Amino acid sequence: PVLLRNLRKQDAEVTAIVTVADDGGSSGVIRDYINVVPPGDIRNCLCALSPMSSLQKDIFQYRFKSDDQFFAGHAIGNLIIAALTEMHGNNIFDAIRLLSKMMSIEGHVYPAAEEPLLLRAEFEDGTIVDGESQLAKHRKKIKHVSVHTYDENRKPIASREVVEAIMEADMVVIGPGSLYTSILPNLMIEDIGRAVCETKAEVVYICNIMTQLGETEHFADSDHVRVLHEHLGECFIDTVLVNTESVPEEYLNQQKHEEYLYQVKYDFHKTFISDSSVLRRVKDHTSHTLHIYTCTNPVPSHTHRTHTHYTPYTHTIHHIHHTTPPHLPCPPHPSAHHTHTY
Repeated sequence: PVLLRNLRKQDAEVTAIVTVADDGGSSGVIRDYINVVPPGDIRNCLCALSPMSSLQKDIFQYRFKSDDQFFAGHAIGNLIIAALTEMHGNNIFDAIRLLSKMMSIEGHVYPAAEEPLLLRAEFEDGTIVDGESQLAKHRKKIKHVSVHTYDENRKPIASREVVEAIMEADMVVIGPGSLYTSILPNLMIEDIGRAVCETKAEVVYICNIMTQLGETEHFADSDHVRVLHEHLGECFIDTVLVNTESVPEEYLNQQKHEEYLYQVKYDFHKTFISDSSVLRRVKDHTSHTLHIYTCTNPVPSHTHRTHTHYTPYTHTIHHIHHTTPPHLPCPPHPSAHHTHTY
Protein backbone atom coordinates (compact mmCIF):
# COMPACT_ATOMS: atom_id res chain seq x y z
CA PRO A 1 0.00 0.00 0.00
CA VAL A 2 2.04 2.87 -1.32
CA LEU A 3 -0.71 5.32 -0.43
CA LEU A 4 -0.69 4.27 3.24
CA ARG A 5 3.08 4.31 3.42
CA ASN A 6 3.27 7.88 2.17
CA LEU A 7 0.35 9.11 4.26
CA ARG A 8 2.24 7.85 7.32
CA LYS A 9 4.90 10.44 6.55
CA GLN A 10 2.36 13.26 6.65
CA ASP A 11 0.82 14.92 9.68
CA ALA A 12 -2.23 12.66 9.60
CA GLU A 13 -3.85 10.04 11.78
CA VAL A 14 -4.52 7.19 9.37
CA THR A 15 -6.94 4.30 9.75
CA ALA A 16 -6.97 1.48 7.19
CA ILE A 17 -10.19 -0.55 6.95
CA VAL A 18 -9.45 -3.92 5.41
CA THR A 19 -11.77 -6.31 3.58
CA VAL A 20 -12.50 -9.74 5.04
CA ALA A 21 -13.94 -11.30 1.86
CA ASP A 22 -10.64 -12.43 0.33
CA ASP A 23 -10.75 -16.19 -0.24
CA GLY A 24 -7.75 -16.75 -2.51
CA GLY A 25 -4.11 -17.65 -1.96
CA SER A 26 -2.56 -17.96 1.48
CA SER A 27 -5.32 -15.85 3.07
CA GLY A 28 -8.01 -18.13 1.72
CA VAL A 29 -6.29 -21.29 2.92
CA ILE A 30 -5.78 -19.88 6.43
CA ARG A 31 -9.34 -18.52 6.75
CA ASP A 32 -10.78 -21.89 5.73
CA TYR A 33 -8.45 -23.95 7.91
CA ILE A 34 -8.76 -22.10 11.22
CA ASN A 35 -11.76 -19.82 10.55
CA VAL A 36 -10.08 -16.43 10.97
CA VAL A 37 -10.48 -13.33 8.84
CA PRO A 38 -8.12 -13.42 5.83
CA PRO A 39 -4.81 -11.96 7.09
CA GLY A 40 -3.02 -10.98 3.87
CA ASP A 41 -4.32 -7.45 3.42
CA ILE A 42 -4.04 -6.79 7.14
CA ARG A 43 -0.39 -7.83 6.95
CA ASN A 44 0.33 -5.43 4.08
CA CYS A 45 -1.37 -2.50 5.81
CA LEU A 46 0.53 -3.13 9.05
CA CYS A 47 3.81 -3.09 7.14
CA ALA A 48 2.88 0.13 5.38
CA LEU A 49 2.16 1.91 8.68
CA SER A 50 5.16 0.52 10.57
CA PRO A 51 8.53 2.28 10.93
CA MET A 52 10.31 -1.07 11.23
CA SER A 53 13.53 -1.58 9.30
CA SER A 54 13.48 -3.02 5.78
CA LEU A 55 14.98 -6.26 7.06
CA GLN A 56 12.25 -6.69 9.67
CA LYS A 57 9.56 -5.99 7.09
CA ASP A 58 11.14 -8.40 4.61
CA ILE A 59 10.99 -11.16 7.24
CA PHE A 60 7.36 -10.36 8.06
CA GLN A 61 6.47 -10.31 4.36
CA TYR A 62 8.50 -13.37 3.34
CA ARG A 63 6.45 -15.89 1.37
CA PHE A 64 7.53 -19.54 1.28
CA LYS A 65 8.41 -20.93 -2.13
CA SER A 66 5.97 -23.10 -4.05
CA ASP A 67 8.21 -26.19 -3.86
CA ASP A 68 7.72 -26.30 -0.07
CA GLN A 69 4.56 -28.40 0.04
CA PHE A 70 3.70 -27.65 3.66
CA PHE A 71 4.20 -23.87 3.73
CA ALA A 72 3.88 -23.21 -0.03
CA GLY A 73 2.57 -19.70 -0.72
CA HIS A 74 2.16 -18.68 2.91
CA ALA A 75 3.65 -15.41 4.14
CA ILE A 76 5.22 -15.42 7.60
CA GLY A 77 3.12 -12.42 8.58
CA ASN A 78 -0.08 -14.30 7.70
CA LEU A 79 0.90 -17.15 10.00
CA ILE A 80 1.73 -14.73 12.83
CA ILE A 81 -1.62 -12.93 12.51
CA ALA A 82 -3.47 -16.27 12.47
CA ALA A 83 -1.53 -17.49 15.52
CA LEU A 84 -2.19 -14.31 17.53
CA THR A 85 -5.88 -14.45 16.63
CA GLU A 86 -6.11 -18.00 17.90
CA MET A 87 -4.14 -17.10 21.05
CA HIS A 88 -6.70 -14.36 21.79
CA GLY A 89 -9.77 -16.56 21.50
CA ASN A 90 -10.32 -15.81 17.81
CA ASN A 91 -10.50 -12.07 18.53
CA ILE A 92 -8.89 -10.45 15.50
CA PHE A 93 -9.03 -6.94 17.00
CA ASP A 94 -7.02 -7.99 20.06
CA ALA A 95 -4.53 -9.76 17.80
CA ILE A 96 -4.06 -6.67 15.61
CA ARG A 97 -3.73 -4.38 18.64
CA LEU A 98 -0.93 -6.53 20.04
CA LEU A 99 0.82 -6.80 16.69
CA SER A 100 0.42 -3.06 16.12
CA LYS A 101 2.18 -2.42 19.41
CA MET A 102 4.96 -4.86 18.53
CA MET A 103 5.42 -3.20 15.12
CA SER A 104 5.09 0.39 16.47
CA ILE A 105 2.25 1.06 14.05
CA GLU A 106 1.58 4.74 13.38
CA GLY A 107 -2.19 4.71 12.87
CA HIS A 108 -4.81 1.99 13.00
CA VAL A 109 -5.64 -1.11 10.97
CA TYR A 110 -9.16 -2.52 11.34
CA PRO A 111 -10.81 -5.45 9.56
CA ALA A 112 -14.15 -4.41 8.08
CA ALA A 113 -15.86 -7.14 10.12
CA GLU A 114 -14.81 -9.52 12.87
CA GLU A 115 -15.48 -12.64 10.82
CA PRO A 116 -14.70 -13.81 7.28
CA LEU A 117 -17.42 -12.89 4.78
CA LEU A 118 -18.57 -14.38 1.49
CA LEU A 119 -18.62 -12.20 -1.63
CA ARG A 120 -21.51 -12.98 -3.98
CA ALA A 121 -21.88 -11.63 -7.51
CA GLU A 122 -24.95 -11.53 -9.72
CA PHE A 123 -24.25 -11.23 -13.44
CA GLU A 124 -26.38 -9.49 -16.05
CA ASP A 125 -27.60 -12.87 -17.34
CA GLY A 126 -29.04 -13.70 -13.91
CA THR A 127 -26.43 -16.26 -12.87
CA ILE A 128 -24.81 -16.05 -9.43
CA VAL A 129 -21.34 -17.00 -8.24
CA ASP A 130 -19.91 -17.12 -4.70
CA GLY A 131 -16.32 -16.32 -3.79
CA GLU A 132 -14.02 -13.37 -4.43
CA SER A 133 -11.50 -15.56 -6.23
CA GLN A 134 -14.18 -16.98 -8.56
CA LEU A 135 -15.82 -13.77 -9.72
CA ALA A 136 -13.43 -12.74 -12.50
CA LYS A 137 -13.12 -16.23 -13.98
CA HIS A 138 -16.54 -16.06 -15.62
CA ARG A 139 -15.78 -12.98 -17.79
CA LYS A 140 -19.42 -11.85 -17.56
CA LYS A 141 -20.81 -8.39 -17.00
CA ILE A 142 -21.47 -7.90 -13.29
CA LYS A 143 -24.82 -6.51 -12.23
CA HIS A 144 -24.39 -6.41 -8.46
CA VAL A 145 -22.22 -7.74 -5.64
CA SER A 146 -23.08 -8.34 -1.99
CA VAL A 147 -21.43 -9.80 1.11
CA HIS A 148 -22.83 -12.46 3.42
CA THR A 149 -21.96 -14.33 6.59
CA TYR A 150 -21.32 -18.02 6.10
CA ASP A 151 -24.33 -19.19 8.08
CA GLU A 152 -26.64 -16.94 5.97
CA ASN A 153 -28.82 -16.28 9.04
CA ARG A 154 -27.12 -13.06 10.08
CA LYS A 155 -26.31 -9.84 8.29
CA PRO A 156 -22.64 -8.83 8.16
CA ILE A 157 -21.92 -6.28 10.87
CA ALA A 158 -19.05 -3.81 10.96
CA SER A 159 -17.24 -3.28 14.22
CA ARG A 160 -17.92 -0.15 16.24
CA GLU A 161 -14.33 1.05 15.76
CA VAL A 162 -14.72 0.97 11.97
CA VAL A 163 -17.93 2.99 11.92
CA GLU A 164 -16.57 5.52 14.42
CA ALA A 165 -13.40 5.99 12.37
CA ILE A 166 -15.44 6.82 9.25
CA MET A 167 -17.81 9.16 11.07
CA GLU A 168 -14.99 11.03 12.83
CA ALA A 169 -12.72 11.35 9.80
CA ASP A 170 -11.95 14.60 8.01
CA MET A 171 -11.42 12.72 4.76
CA VAL A 172 -12.35 9.23 3.56
CA VAL A 173 -10.22 7.92 0.69
CA ILE A 174 -11.53 4.98 -1.34
CA GLY A 175 -9.20 3.10 -3.68
CA PRO A 176 -7.40 2.62 -5.87
CA GLY A 177 -8.12 -1.12 -6.07
CA SER A 178 -10.28 -3.76 -7.70
CA LEU A 179 -13.77 -2.29 -7.93
CA TYR A 180 -15.89 -5.39 -7.34
CA THR A 181 -13.53 -7.52 -5.25
CA SER A 182 -11.58 -4.91 -3.28
CA ILE A 183 -13.67 -1.80 -2.72
CA LEU A 184 -17.31 -2.87 -2.84
CA PRO A 185 -16.94 -5.77 -0.34
CA ASN A 186 -16.33 -3.15 2.35
CA LEU A 187 -19.03 -0.76 1.22
CA MET A 188 -21.65 -3.50 0.95
CA ILE A 189 -21.50 -4.09 4.69
CA GLU A 190 -24.58 -2.07 5.60
CA ASP A 191 -23.01 -0.24 8.55
CA ILE A 192 -20.00 0.86 6.51
CA GLY A 193 -22.01 1.89 3.45
CA ARG A 194 -24.33 3.98 5.60
CA ALA A 195 -21.42 5.58 7.46
CA VAL A 196 -19.66 6.55 4.21
CA CYS A 197 -22.89 8.18 2.99
CA GLU A 198 -23.60 9.98 6.26
CA THR A 199 -20.13 11.10 7.32
CA LYS A 200 -19.33 14.80 7.18
CA ALA A 201 -15.89 13.90 5.83
CA GLU A 202 -14.96 14.62 2.25
CA VAL A 203 -15.19 11.31 0.35
CA VAL A 204 -12.44 10.95 -2.24
CA TYR A 205 -12.31 8.18 -4.84
CA ILE A 206 -8.98 7.41 -6.55
CA CYS A 207 -9.83 5.75 -9.85
CA ASN A 208 -7.79 2.86 -11.25
CA ILE A 209 -5.46 3.43 -14.19
CA MET A 210 -6.14 0.05 -15.84
CA THR A 211 -9.25 -2.06 -16.42
CA GLN A 212 -9.34 -5.58 -14.99
CA LEU A 213 -10.13 -8.92 -16.57
CA GLY A 214 -13.59 -10.17 -15.60
CA GLU A 215 -14.39 -7.08 -13.55
CA THR A 216 -14.14 -3.74 -15.30
CA GLU A 217 -13.47 -4.61 -18.93
CA HIS A 218 -14.15 -1.60 -21.21
CA PHE A 219 -14.82 0.63 -18.19
CA ALA A 220 -14.25 4.37 -18.26
CA ASP A 221 -13.54 6.40 -15.12
CA SER A 222 -17.18 7.49 -14.94
CA ASP A 223 -18.30 3.83 -14.99
CA HIS A 224 -16.36 3.19 -11.77
CA VAL A 225 -18.13 6.04 -9.99
CA ARG A 226 -21.52 5.06 -11.47
CA VAL A 227 -21.18 1.49 -10.13
CA LEU A 228 -20.24 2.74 -6.66
CA HIS A 229 -23.21 5.11 -6.54
CA GLU A 230 -25.62 2.46 -7.84
CA HIS A 231 -24.55 -0.05 -5.21
CA LEU A 232 -25.13 2.36 -2.32
CA GLY A 233 -28.22 3.91 -3.86
CA GLU A 234 -27.00 7.50 -3.73
CA CYS A 235 -24.25 9.83 -4.90
CA PHE A 236 -21.82 9.79 -1.99
CA ILE A 237 -18.47 10.65 -3.62
CA ASP A 238 -17.35 14.28 -3.41
CA THR A 239 -14.04 14.19 -5.27
CA VAL A 240 -12.55 11.87 -7.90
CA LEU A 241 -8.86 11.65 -8.80
CA VAL A 242 -8.40 10.31 -12.34
CA ASN A 243 -5.52 9.81 -14.75
CA THR A 244 -5.56 11.50 -18.17
CA GLU A 245 -2.06 10.66 -19.37
CA SER A 246 -1.44 7.70 -21.71
CA VAL A 247 -0.04 4.56 -20.09
CA PRO A 248 3.38 3.71 -21.62
CA GLU A 249 3.12 1.27 -24.54
CA GLU A 250 5.84 -0.97 -23.11
CA TYR A 251 3.74 -1.49 -19.99
CA LEU A 252 0.64 -2.37 -22.00
CA ASN A 253 2.64 -4.93 -24.02
CA GLN A 254 3.70 -6.67 -20.80
CA GLN A 255 0.07 -6.98 -19.73
CA LYS A 256 -1.26 -8.90 -22.75
CA HIS A 257 -1.63 -12.14 -20.83
CA GLU A 258 -2.32 -10.65 -17.41
CA GLU A 259 -5.49 -9.58 -15.62
CA TYR A 260 -5.10 -5.91 -16.58
CA LEU A 261 -6.41 -5.22 -20.05
CA TYR A 262 -6.57 -1.61 -21.17
CA GLN A 263 -6.18 1.86 -19.84
CA VAL A 264 -9.28 3.24 -18.12
CA LYS A 265 -10.79 5.87 -20.43
CA TYR A 266 -11.28 9.40 -19.20
CA ASP A 267 -14.81 10.50 -20.07
CA PHE A 268 -16.11 12.52 -17.13
CA HIS A 269 -16.06 15.58 -19.37
CA LYS A 270 -18.74 14.12 -21.66
CA THR A 271 -20.56 11.65 -19.39
CA PHE A 272 -21.19 13.28 -16.03
CA ILE A 273 -21.20 16.99 -16.73
CA SER A 274 -24.75 16.78 -18.10
CA ASP A 275 -26.07 14.52 -15.33
CA SER A 276 -26.66 16.57 -12.21
CA SER A 277 -28.12 13.55 -10.35
CA VAL A 278 -24.73 11.90 -10.54
CA LEU A 279 -22.73 15.04 -9.91
CA ARG A 280 -24.36 16.09 -6.68
CA ARG A 281 -25.13 14.66 -3.26
CA VAL A 282 -26.62 16.09 -0.09
CA LYS A 283 -24.71 16.51 3.16
CA ASP A 284 -26.35 18.40 5.98
CA HIS A 285 -28.98 19.63 3.51
CA THR A 286 -26.30 21.29 1.39
CA SER A 287 -25.70 20.24 -2.21
CA HIS A 288 -22.11 19.64 -3.29
CA THR A 289 -20.70 19.38 -6.79
CA LEU A 290 -18.50 16.39 -7.61
CA HIS A 291 -14.94 17.64 -8.14
CA ILE A 292 -12.79 15.91 -10.75
CA TYR A 293 -9.00 16.18 -10.39
CA THR A 294 -6.72 14.80 -13.06
CA CYS A 295 -3.11 13.67 -12.82
CA THR A 296 -0.56 12.92 -15.52
CA ASN A 297 2.53 10.76 -16.05
CA PRO A 298 1.25 7.73 -14.17
CA VAL A 299 3.52 4.86 -13.23
CA PRO A 300 1.29 1.75 -13.15
CA SER A 301 1.56 -0.87 -10.45
CA HIS A 302 4.18 -3.61 -10.64
CA THR A 303 4.00 -5.32 -14.02
CA HIS A 304 4.36 -8.93 -12.91
CA ARG A 305 1.20 -10.67 -11.74
CA THR A 306 2.85 -12.64 -8.95
CA HIS A 307 3.99 -9.40 -7.35
CA THR A 308 0.74 -7.51 -7.63
CA HIS A 309 -2.18 -7.81 -5.25
CA TYR A 310 -5.14 -5.51 -5.00
CA THR A 311 -6.10 -4.73 -1.47
CA PRO A 312 -9.70 -4.13 -0.61
CA TYR A 313 -9.63 -1.40 1.98
CA THR A 314 -10.80 2.11 2.64
CA HIS A 315 -8.49 4.68 4.25
CA THR A 316 -9.97 7.13 6.71
CA ILE A 317 -7.68 10.09 7.19
CA HIS A 318 -7.96 12.37 10.20
CA HIS A 319 -6.68 15.88 10.78
CA ILE A 320 -5.66 16.80 7.23
CA HIS A 321 -6.25 20.51 6.74
CA HIS A 322 -6.58 21.74 3.18
CA THR A 323 -7.77 24.71 1.20
CA THR A 324 -10.89 24.63 -0.97
CA PRO A 325 -10.77 23.08 -3.48
CA PRO A 326 -8.47 20.53 -1.83
CA HIS A 327 -5.04 19.84 -3.22
CA LEU A 328 -4.92 16.17 -4.20
CA PRO A 329 -1.51 15.05 -5.50
CA CYS A 330 -1.10 12.01 -7.71
CA PRO A 331 -0.58 8.76 -5.77
CA PRO A 332 3.12 8.11 -5.12
CA HIS A 333 4.87 5.91 -7.64
CA PRO A 334 5.28 2.30 -6.47
CA SER A 335 8.72 0.75 -6.34
CA ALA A 336 9.41 -2.11 -8.75
CA HIS A 337 11.21 -4.09 -6.05
CA HIS A 338 8.38 -4.60 -3.62
CA THR A 339 4.95 -6.13 -3.52
CA HIS A 340 2.33 -3.40 -3.46
CA THR A 341 -1.30 -3.57 -2.56
CA TYR A 342 -3.53 -0.69 -3.45
